[in-house]
Amino acid sequence: MTSIPLIDLGGRLDPLHSSAPATAAKLHEALSSIGFAYIGGHTVSPAARSAAFAASRSFHAAPLEQKQSLKINAAHRGYMGMATSTIVTSSVARVTRPNMSESLMLMHELPPDDPGLLAGLPMQGPNQWPEWLPGFRPAMEQYVREVDALARHIVRLIAISMGMEATALDHYFERPTTFLRALHYPPQPQSQPQSGDDQMGSAPHTDYGIITLLAQDNTGGLQVRPRGGDWIDAPPIENTFVLNVGDMLARWSNDRFVSTPHRVINRSGDDRYSLPYFFDPAMDARIECLPTCTDAAHPPLYPPVAYGDYLMERLDKNYDYRRDNTGARATA
Repeated sequence: MTSIPLIDLGGRLDPLHSSAPATAAKLHEALSSIGFAYIGGHTVSPAARSAAFAASRSFHAAPLEQKQSLKINAAHRGYMGMATSTIVTSSVARVTRPNMSESLMLMHELPPDDPGLLAGLPMQGPNQWPEWLPGFRPAMEQYVREVDALARHIVRLIAISMGMEATALDHYFERPTTFLRALHYPPQPQSQPQSGDDQMGSAPHTDYGIITLLAQDNTGGLQVRPRGGDWIDAPPIENTFVLNVGDMLARWSNDRFVSTPHRVINRSGDDRYSLPYFFDPAMDARIECLPTCTDAAHPPLYPPVAYGDYLMERLDKNYDYRRDNTGARATA
């Protein structure tokens, strides 16, 4: 497959609808061949999406000192400045130069009395909100509510596509690990040397988790590399999301689904903004080959792993803030 298919959900999030099996089959074909799909006919409102993009632009337009007051914390929430992440765990490229992007990371919101938060467990903490932008938090929270419902529906379609009940995987996501990353990519030079060490908006990588739902603006710059092929563009299509498989879903499905490398090179001459939403299971979820993805001819390819252990290993290696001044892993 040399292009990314468009899958229309028909404006409904009902896994029991008569159209669900056919939609699940189309999704299975896309995710097992190229690992990507455009999702149209979803229920995320244009108003919620537009407000979230406007909030992100307003945040990134703030003075640097103001943004740095929300410096990312040990719970992986807050502002990451330009060129502070380097994808050293990339399995598809030798990456030594940091990504040319800045972002505000928002994760699953927790109440003050959440047991995991009180116990200081990894990735459990308060979000940091830009209080100087009074409309920012409500815009982002509404967007998260709507895109989260879409993500849960996608997971149910995936379950159907693998011969399971629609709700078979729901319990993994009762306390999901979620990330909404408000990304800003400045324009890059129109041409660069084509070496393996070029600096990019986002260097070639695969995502860590289950699925990613990406809302991109009209700037372009996203590219995908199908198995055995060259890089292809994933241009913006109005009112769609770009869905892709993460490493954990590939592992869960015994490599039936493909976690495909992708990158961002912003040579548009304009600033690029995107809103990827990463929808993953609970930190203590045990990920092992699903029963419908293995048989005598297809034994499990990977040992079981706790999602949280896998995630923390990659965060520790790829983000500057996770290391102290000596280069050791930060324990705070």
